[in-house]
Amino acid sequence: MGAAQGGFVGLLVWRMRHFQVEEADQFRLLAEENRIKIRLIPPARGQIFDRNGLVVAENVPSYRIMIEQEEVVDVDDLIERLGRIVNLDPEEIERAREEMRRTRIHPVTLADRVTWDEVSRVAVNAPALPGVHPEVGLSRRYPMLEEYAHLVGYVGPVSDYDLERIEAPDQLLRIPRFQIGKVGLEQRREDMLRGKAGTKRVEQNAAGRVIRELNRREGEPGKDIQITTDSHLQSYIHARLNGESAAVVVMDCETGDVLSTVSAPGFDPNLFVRGISVADYKALLDNKYRPLPNKSVQGIYPPGSTFKMITALAALENGTSVPDDTVYCPGHLEVSDRRFHCWKRAGHGNVDLGKSLQESCDVYYYEMALRTGIEKISEMARRLGLGVQHDLPMTSVARGLVPDRDWKRETRGEEWRIGDSVNASIGQGYVLSSPLQLAVMTARLATGRSVTPRLIKSIDGVETPTGHGEDLGLNENNLRQIRRAMYDVVNTRRGTAYGSRIITDGMRMAGKTGTSQVRNITTAERAAGVRRNEDLPWERRDHALYVNYAPYDNPKIAVAVIVEHGGGGSTAAAPIARDVTLQALYGEDPPLDAYPTKDRARIKELQARLREARPDYRAGARDRA
Repeated sequence: MGAAQGGFVGLLVWRMRHFQVEEADQFRLLAEENRIKIRLIPPARGQIFDRNGLVVAENVPSYRIMIEQEEVVDVDDLIERLGRIVNLDPEEIERAREEMRRTRIHPVTLADRVTWDEVSRVAVNAPALPGVHPEVGLSRRYPMLEEYAHLVGYVGPVSDYDLERIEAPDQLLRIPRFQIGKVGLEQRREDMLRGKAGTKRVEQNAAGRVIRELNRREGEPGKDIQITTDSHLQSYIHARLNGESAAVVVMDCETGDVLSTVSAPGFDPNLFVRGISVADYKALLDNKYRPLPNKSVQGIYPPGSTFKMITALAALENGTSVPDDTVYCPGHLEVSDRRFHCWKRAGHGNVDLGKSLQESCDVYYYEMALRTGIEKISEMARRLGLGVQHDLPMTSVARGLVPDRDWKRETRGEEWRIGDSVNASIGQGYVLSSPLQLAVMTARLATGRSVTPRLIKSIDGVETPTGHGEDLGLNENNLRQIRRAMYDVVNTRRGTAYGSRIITDGMRMAGKTGTSQVRNITTAERAAGVRRNEDLPWERRDHALYVNYAPYDNPKIAVAVIVEHGGGGSTAAAPIARDVTLQALYGEDPPLDAYPTKDRARIKELQARLREARPDYRAGARDRA
């Protein structure tokens, strides 16, 4: 018995020694893990500024109430007690419960955007609320609201979809409601804007209450990005497009800087930052003017007569035509037993290159297509920036479509027909382009260089390369012929854009109107008389387009405008482009003597109305949220 008792005591002593000496470090670590917590410190997201240094995406302090599940015995009881101290949103609580079911290692937000008074009440009652602690963080805010919604985009809480499409996601992304870029520049430059997390070690008592912070390692804030747009011009264009479903792109002809890109109508990106409500999202989806897509780079449309410069230049460059060649237009052209009509039923008579662009004769370009062929026309279109997906950090930048024989054979299993070339010559048929591509085309025609659009001006103060571009290698005399014809479109009485001319010397513009059909006109309707756009439902009216550059003799900016279902380019798009061009050239509301006398009273009233509708960012009125 004595030997057995002695052996048992010896065994106990040996086990005690094993735990207290040999395993001491392990148990000390476990104790430390219970007492000390390591928490990630989310980095400050990089801010976004316009070319003049105005903030378009910023970080603002946000108070929230967090819960550490590991430190809570009864979550339901704790939430009930917390609800007696502060007001808790039932939807917010349900969302928090869902997040708690998905993770137990990260704090979960119970209440967001709480007041300082509510934070104080939680802090005072902390001993009775183990696992609950208030926290101050940063949240994204877009002070310019809808004016930059499509360009900058917005951030939102990380979703399961976000985690699935990211290979080896950062631990930051697993923090509930951590915000990442969802669309626009915020999404395309997430890697730069997010930054890197820091860490802090905190000591807590048995109840889970933080006693002190032991140490902290700061993370790296995201990079600040300066974009090329001018908020003053952006604001003006947004106000000018009020009530339209439209898009405008303004480019600097020298550097390729995108001075403005506006898609109307817009939306408030702040609604998406913490999760948009079902009612608000449904209202955006049900709007027939489609406020969510970015029409300026994502929307693709038949370019209509704005494509005619490409057809003409292809014919000139390939020697199938010279500027003095004339074509007789009786109002139509017979091709393979099919009649292709000119927009002017009675025809234009004999037209050369200059008159064909000035009066937008379709038959002239039908003939140029027959002489030149679709391959040469498509090659010239790509050379001038159509059918190319320009590398801009925006969501869903469209490639558009410049068709040729191979494309039709591969995608439709059909051979190219001569009628397809005729349709393509005037920007109809299969041809599709975005307003951004039309602005690039216009800048390249104006300069003869491969001007490339640039949206990011600098990153953390370091300038990015411009899009000045190299010489396109086109015959300068041919380019001069096209430019002169575009000048006549606007500045001669028979020009289709004469009503939207600029009369100030040194500011005159060269441009081209366009109208693209969205419906087929039957033979019966043509015989009875084509119905006017005003007599059609809105969604069946033609799209209105206009492109221009200015000044004519010293190109500084290129502009592209599309008004969805606006009717004629000369009546709907050209007046907008003229106003935008003058605003961009002057940098402020232009003098009334830049406009024709008959327009000045209307323009004066328009300018006054637009000044009231938009903030003056130059006066420091930046915070509109």
